[in-house]
Amino acid sequence: MKYVIIGASAAGINGAENLRALDKNAEIVLISKDTAIYSRCILHHYIGNMRDLDGINFVDKDFFEKNNINWMKGREVISLDEKNKTIKLDGDEVVTFDKVLIATGSRPFFPPIENIHGKNNVVGLKSLDDCNTILELSKTSKHIVVVGAGLIGMDAVVGLLHNSNVNAKISLIEMADRLLPLQLDKEASLAYEEKMIEHGVDLHFTSKVTGLDVDPENDSLINGLYFETTRDDRTDIEHIPADLVIICAGVRPNIQFLENTSIATDRLGLLFNPKGETSVKDIYGAGDVSGRGTIWSVAVKEGIAATSNMAGVERDMDDFFYAKSTMNFFDIPTLSLGCHSAFDKIEGLTVESIREKNGVYKKIAHKDGHIYGAIIQGDLAYTGVLAQLIRLYIDISKIKKSIFNIDYSDFFNIDAEQQFEYRD
Repeated sequence: MKYVIIGASAAGINGAENLRALDKNAEIVLISKDTAIYSRCILHHYIGNMRDLDGINFVDKDFFEKNNINWMKGREVISLDEKNKTIKLDGDEVVTFDKVLIATGSRPFFPPIENIHGKNNVVGLKSLDDCNTILELSKTSKHIVVVGAGLIGMDAVVGLLHNSNVNAKISLIEMADRLLPLQLDKEASLAYEEKMIEHGVDLHFTSKVTGLDVDPENDSLINGLYFETTRDDRTDIEHIPADLVIICAGVRPNIQFLENTSIATDRLGLLFNPKGETSVKDIYGAGDVSGRGTIWSVAVKEGIAATSNMAGVERDMDDFFYAKSTMNFFDIPTLSLGCHSAFDKIEGLTVESIREKNGVYKKIAHKDGHIYGAIIQGDLAYTGVLAQLIRLYIDISKIKKSIFNIDYSDFFNIDAEQQFEYRD
């Protein structure tokens, strides 16, 4: 049996390791455009000079030798032929397979701004190559602009602030009215906003980039951005200087090589069922290539589940909590469960919040005895209970105490193996 895995991040690497554990004799080939293995979750540590390449690597140095995996690194997949079971790489090299896992992840999405592509000082943030470009350009930059204040945008800003070699003025442009609009409400966002301002970052909310100020002497560079800001029903066009622009306005799945195949995709990304199976036999998918905003831990589990089924060991992609984000910017730990930007669309949802004496902020959204989401900031000790209540869809309506004081003892017993077990 010859297994091929495309992609060397969370789903691909953990899937490859799992395949070797399940099938000692199979041929395993891993293809990646990357030439190093690294965690995309902590790229801001690399930008901030807090970790080197070894510090963001999440496998042992002898990983590929130990697991007898042929790593074809620095190679780009051009196309896939599902009928003949072949993969075409750059340089017209062809790789055959019996079963393949598509774990190609995602790439930065650039807003539809005229001539934005091909500018040498406009870069996304999704790969080690992106980081190295940012580090090189930031050495001489006087004005750095980050577009997008989601998790990747926050990573970019915080990483730059930690880097002592960066002496530029940093600005952040966001279409929403706050930082991290998908994860946080205004109050939780404010804690990070205040820290950003303390560190000299200019924040531009309810703002949208509309055009480029292209260098008249070199059209491959820009000197700044034009953006419109809406305040009190008034829209103003503004200009901001920039010799480095980092685009963090979302991602798109890496599925270009599937264009001429019969493998099913939708507007978000690759489609696969709970076993990781796509619409074509022997072709599987896992991780962020689905376009569903898969977090690292889920991508790991999906890669393991998909490769288990590839090897004939039945396993489903279940029991995963997708809308979960844990962050710790400026030493302020925060956990978000659920998509808070969508809560106002849920009819009958009750949202309660509290600011405790120790400064800890808690917010919980619930309906008909079930918790839909929460924000906990300052002390994450309570988050384990909430995650279990949401994941298991436990009815809390019979509990008379405050929703902020619910604990494991209200719903769980300790079993014979000293593990918490849900008590209905």
